[in-house]
Amino acid sequence: MIGSTEKPVLAPDVGKPAAGRIKCVVWDLDNTLWDGVLLEGDAVAIRPAVVGHVRRLDSIGVLNSIASKNDRATAMAKLRALGIAELFLFPQVCWNAKSDSIRQIAAKLNLGLGAFAFVDDQEFELAEVASALPQVTCVDIAAIEEAVARPDFRPRFVTDESAQRRGMYQSQLTRDDLEADFVGTSEEFLASLDLQFTIGPARREDLQRAEELTVRTNQLNSTGKTYSYDELDALRESPDHLLLVASLTDRFGCYGKIGLALVEKAMPDWRLHMMLMSCRVMSRGVGMVLLGHIMGLAHAAGAGLHADFVETGKNRMMQITYAFSGFREISRDGSQVMLAADLDSRQPAPSYVTVEVTE
Repeated sequence: MIGSTEKPVLAPDVGKPAAGRIKCVVWDLDNTLWDGVLLEGDAVAIRPAVVGHVRRLDSIGVLNSIASKNDRATAMAKLRALGIAELFLFPQVCWNAKSDSIRQIAAKLNLGLGAFAFVDDQEFELAEVASALPQVTCVDIAAIEEAVARPDFRPRFVTDESAQRRGMYQSQLTRDDLEADFVGTSEEFLASLDLQFTIGPARREDLQRAEELTVRTNQLNSTGKTYSYDELDALRESPDHLLLVASLTDRFGCYGKIGLALVEKAMPDWRLHMMLMSCRVMSRGVGMVLLGHIMGLAHAAGAGLHADFVETGKNRMMQITYAFSGFREISRDGSQVMLAADLDSRQPAPSYVTVEVTE
């Protein structure tokens, strides 16, 4: 508890922490990331063990940011001089309450507050954040070793994209800033990005990310069903199924593997058991591109196309995507819906997207 001489980890959850719950760690600076107080003229010295934790978290896909009451120009100059400024996304160095800074970071990164941990050396600051944002896990720097060893600081999945996650978010922040200043229509902005959408059969090296997508994706997910690596591998090799992976790049960089679809090639109607797209690309309009590609494959095979859809309460956007692509409801059992496609009304990909299909 606050005031204890042991300075324990302060966590909002009771019982066993949820594995991989923490997706961003927000760090204080003075006497946390480094020894000393910068504005008091101290010759601050970096804490190698703390920076080691930052780098390790970064390598496994956990983001890092800063909430510090300091002079921004001075603190950022020190971080650059120490060679670690690039490790922190959207750092908040100002005189506002730390809870306000964390809210700003959460909004900018589009992450829920329950995905955040906050590390500080001051009991007052830890108490302020714990009171204002009870969803946030608060950690005294004295207990950092114990905290980062907990399951909630370890992602459930460490994939080939994990080490690139910070770079993907940095690119997205650049896109957001550009869009905020862009004068023109949404479609004109998207056209300025030079979007390249690639669709192809899943390879074995795609499967860890594919499994992760089925677990993490909620809003653009047709059924909410999860698949294990082994299940996906078996389906990938099945002659009766088609497992497709989609990726997206633009002139700012790669979004990574952001789409997955599973089709059973039965006759007379193919069955789309699962389709999902990462929420990171929701505003790019590419969900209909993958769906249109599958519709084209079914049409070329002389088959119809049915699609499973399960109303989860979170996937309304995917339901809209199906509707705009010409699917209609043909049967229902509670929240489980069967949809059928009108393959004669397939829509072309938006003009602002270049589509590449690989074998």
